[in-house]
Amino acid sequence: MFNFLRGVKRFVFTIRSFLFLPLIIRSFVSFKAKDKQKRFKISILDIFPCLFENIPYTRFDTHYIYHTAWAARKVKEIDAKEHVDISSSLYFSGIVSAFKTVRFYDFRPAKLNLSNLISKPANLLSLPFENDSITSLSCMHTVEHVGLGRYGDEIDPEGDLVAAKELSRVIAKSGNLLFVVPVGVPRIQFNAHRVYSYEMVIGMFPELILKEFSLIPDNALETGMIYDATKEIADKQIYGCGCFWFVKK
Repeated sequence: MFNFLRGVKRFVFTIRSFLFLPLIIRSFVSFKAKDKQKRFKISILDIFPCLFENIPYTRFDTHYIYHTAWAARKVKEIDAKEHVDISSSLYFSGIVSAFKTVRFYDFRPAKLNLSNLISKPANLLSLPFENDSITSLSCMHTVEHVGLGRYGDEIDPEGDLVAAKELSRVIAKSGNLLFVVPVGVPRIQFNAHRVYSYEMVIGMFPELILKEFSLIPDNALETGMIYDATKEIADKQIYGCGCFWFVKK
């Protein structure tokens, strides 16, 4: 069914692209007519249509814009000597490394070359850190995938729980964990991700205390991020983004 739907989407996109072709050609001809200096070679064979971007606002992924911006601000507020990130957005680690030393670890290591950023391989199910050793730690939009095989990892229905236990283990006493997962009506959308209820996430970290919970709701394009959100709001989402700041007891 999924492959069928994907095929339908591709077919529809192809048809829509074809319908826009006359407009692209007219724009091309108009550009050539106005190009008096001819600074660049321009050929019809090099046309690269960028469709559906002529809109009155800039599109963006609300989950990834808001949660990384939220976490970067928290890293600055925590102000530890260095920050450790486990498999979150590379954009997050890359930007935070501008003002804080970041150690980035991933099941599939990233070949990044930036000052203040160290990238190494690690398995979230068996982190290479001592107990109670990390003061500032993040793992965002990651744990919901563990055990579903999406990234070549082993199939394990309890993989997310093992990962959460590992994160708890390595956080220092009074240390911080910035944890982000999809929240709303609990379900697994195999093999992409899990969606958790608020209480499910809290239950994954019995050794930690929740310091802050913020939410990127389904309608975040209209509302923006909801700071100090409630459980009731979170559990009404279909595919919200829960941003949890935990502190170890």
